[in-house]
Amino acid sequence: MSEKPYYALDEKSQLFVWVAKHMLTGAGWAALVATGLVMTVVVTYWIGLLLPAESRETPSPYGAVVVEQPVIA
Repeated sequence: MSEKPYYALDEKSQLFVWVAKHMLTGAGWAALVATGLVMTVVVTYWIGLLLPAESRETPSPYGAVVVEQPVIA
C-alpha cells in the first residue's frame, strides 16, 4: 500500500491549485480596482448633480484659450 493518504494531491494537481489560486487572486484585485474606478466616476457625477444649474450653463474655460503658432519665414 501507498504511504500517502488517499486525499493527497500529486505534483501536477498541486501546481494546478497554486496557479488557480494566484489567477483568482489577480482577478479579485482587478475587480476591486475596476469597481473603485467606476465608483469614483459615479460619486463625481453625483457631486456634479448637487451643484447649482448655473454652474452647468457657463462656457467652458478651454474655449478662451488661443494658441498661436510663430511665423516661420
